[in-house]
Amino acid sequence: MASGSIVIPASLRYNGGISRQKQCRSAKICINKRRIAIRAKQVENALQYRKLGDSELQISEITMGTMTFGQQNTEKEAHEMLSYALERGINILDTAEAYPIPMKKETQGRTDIYIGNWLKSHPRDKVILATKVCGYSERSSYLRENARVLRVDAANIKESVEKSLKRLNTEYIDLLQIHWPDRYVALFGEYTYDSSKWRPSVPIVEQLQAFQELIKEGKVRYIGVSNETSYGVMEFFHAAKVVGLPKIISIQNSYSLLGRCKFEVDLVEVCHPNNCNISLLAYSPLAGGSLSGKYLDVDSEAAKKGRLNLFPGYMERYNKSIAKEATELYYQLAKKHGLTPVQLALGFVRDRPFVTSSIIGATSVDQLKEDIDAFVATERPLPPEIMMGIDTIFKRYKDPAAF
Repeated sequence: MASGSIVIPASLRYNGGISRQKQCRSAKICINKRRIAIRAKQVENALQYRKLGDSELQISEITMGTMTFGQQNTEKEAHEMLSYALERGINILDTAEAYPIPMKKETQGRTDIYIGNWLKSHPRDKVILATKVCGYSERSSYLRENARVLRVDAANIKESVEKSLKRLNTEYIDLLQIHWPDRYVALFGEYTYDSSKWRPSVPIVEQLQAFQELIKEGKVRYIGVSNETSYGVMEFFHAAKVVGLPKIISIQNSYSLLGRCKFEVDLVEVCHPNNCNISLLAYSPLAGGSLSGKYLDVDSEAAKKGRLNLFPGYMERYNKSIAKEATELYYQLAKKHGLTPVQLALGFVRDRPFVTSSIIGATSVDQLKEDIDAFVATERPLPPEIMMGIDTIFKRYKDPAAF
């Protein structure tokens, strides 16, 4: 049969009472209705796009996370995932000078190199590229030419950007973020601010002045922060407003069913469009993969191959007994309502009104497809009965991964 031929359903074939012309007309109507239904389903399951803070950037509600490239993933695998993400409508990639994670001198920068090589055969203007400059560190001085301690000062920022541009094979960065603050803050699961750890830090005005120079040079379009607090966001906002410096447009913080309070308590108010208008790029919406449920069976192949077991000490907060107790309850809640645990976890973060985009990483195209499908195909918003179940668990386990 020739390509494009119309197949007339058996129910519409000539039976002596219907003319050939009417048969064809009915068949075309049937086929058009089917095409409309398929198209409507595609639209329903398509990614949405949202404005990033005060910028001109319209970003997909999923951001492609890349921190496994160069450690758990080969360059070929990375390119396959990047291409698949672009095909599915993801238009923003998130990387960092520190990637891949865990940080090692031998692998540092590979993630960027893989992305840069991929960009050589893809239109740069179709990709929003976000990267990060490291915050204060006494252990990662190998990232700089002549520094014993990393700081967020003009020299460090400039060197970081120049090296990132070269690795990424691009002339500009769409969004440059401070990976973690120059000053002391409670980070990566540490819940309480320890005032004894306070240290002098680079004044925020000086940090913004350094970013301003790069923006003037056309090497950076917009700036943001990551792993920040309400105090930090307000200081950046105030300095930009008073001194006339570039305003941060985004904050990249951890947010999931296992870690809500640090953002929900007051950062939601600070970042609200009517206040500072800072967009949240939520990382670890699956809590390092633990909310997929794969670590509940410690002897399973998925658990053994997972990051939390491959790299001892990495995100160990999600392996704590109390975090696993909460994960088990969320797993059972998903099962009760006919969802996978991934659908529940990603659907929850997706539906929060203060989340602009969820950063989703994967170690294979199949895993990435599963995550994207779960994200876009799960009912929007999650039904009230599911949200009631989430609230019940949350009241018992506020932030079980905190320490």
